[in-house]
Amino acid sequence: MLGAWLTLLLGGGLALGAPGDTALFQRADDAGGRCTYTFTVASPGEASCPEAGGVSQLRAELAGLAARLSRLEGLGGFGGSGPRGAEVGGAWTRGPQRAAAGGCEELLQDKERLEEDKRRLEREKEELSRRLESSTQEIARLRAARCPPGGGGPGRDSLRASSKDCGELAWVGEPVVLGRADSIAGKYGVWMKDPEPVAPFTRETTWRVDTVGTEVRQLFQYEAAEQLARGYPAKVHVLPRPLESTGAVVYRGGLFFQPRRSRALARYDLRAEAISAERELPGAGYHGQYPYSWGGYTDIDLAVDETGLWVVYSTDKAKGAIVLSKLDPETLEIRRTWETNIRKQSVANSFVICGTLYTVSSYSSPNATVNFAYDTATSTSRTLSIPFENRFQYLSMVDYNPAERQLFAWDSYNMVAYPIRLSHA
Repeated sequence: MLGAWLTLLLGGGLALGAPGDTALFQRADDAGGRCTYTFTVASPGEASCPEAGGVSQLRAELAGLAARLSRLEGLGGFGGSGPRGAEVGGAWTRGPQRAAAGGCEELLQDKERLEEDKRRLEREKEELSRRLESSTQEIARLRAARCPPGGGGPGRDSLRASSKDCGELAWVGEPVVLGRADSIAGKYGVWMKDPEPVAPFTRETTWRVDTVGTEVRQLFQYEAAEQLARGYPAKVHVLPRPLESTGAVVYRGGLFFQPRRSRALARYDLRAEAISAERELPGAGYHGQYPYSWGGYTDIDLAVDETGLWVVYSTDKAKGAIVLSKLDPETLEIRRTWETNIRKQSVANSFVICGTLYTVSSYSSPNATVNFAYDTATSTSRTLSIPFENRFQYLSMVDYNPAERQLFAWDSYNMVAYPIRLSHA
């Protein structure tokens, strides 16, 4: 192969003589048995050789060239007796263009192998992601099954502990947006978490109902609030009866709601996916008789706090004033009732914390306030002026979550949460 290279360099790559001049090339074994290459080139312009230094210089250059080619041959880059050397050397004897084509084919093959490896790694990554998500859900399910709050587990104990630390509402922070509805059906709605869940549901399981429409039956279930933000429910429950307005809550494994155009209350069992209890609320106004100031058929509004399940409404007897009743969450029977002096249609919404009813002054003013409080322990009310921000200026739902000590609200397509602070005497 060195002969081929030298012939190429001398005959095609180097113009050492004029046209018609020839170079004599010989190859033979020397006395030691090693293969040697010799060649002779006649100078076209010199009758005799210049001083010996020029010949020595030429010989040194040729010797250096031969040494470099020998090193390349020894490294297997070109020529040699190995498979790759024979392949590449053969390519060069067939011409530089075909050798280049062979190199491009190898590069394309390498590229295809790399792309296949990339696709394989992406498939493995997707599989690992699915396994991770499945494992996370299984861990949450096992934790809930091992310690169900409804059976005296840590969920209920923690609420009892927190009720000992109950106090009066002192501050409401700025709202944090956790999700947004993407259609007109979600202009008004209700979203919630169960503070005392029943397996397989957890405190992270999030629920949502878009309430614009006459046949509102869809209850969206999300594994966590992060999934709510992405807008992809894990399941959609279809209620046996349509609900009315934004007063529903989730508590101890059930959705409590007011069926449409009735003064009844119903409990929908989230595991059995069926109504497990239903009872009429005596004398309660409904379907626009005693709503909050924004309307929306908000006559009957359910609430949850550290002490249990409540319902906020009014009656003809109360002449439009807010009536507050404590309910049995299993049978929906009324345990006790308080009649306040707060006009229901004069406030935008309400919620209950530690047995005290609080009302919001406006559903549309950006600088609203929590303006009244009614304490069921003393059966007395008082005025307040705690700033409450309506960031999107159409508040259609607000509820308290005692497990997270936050207010959940629906403000013109937006599902938001408010941090709060309680004061202790």
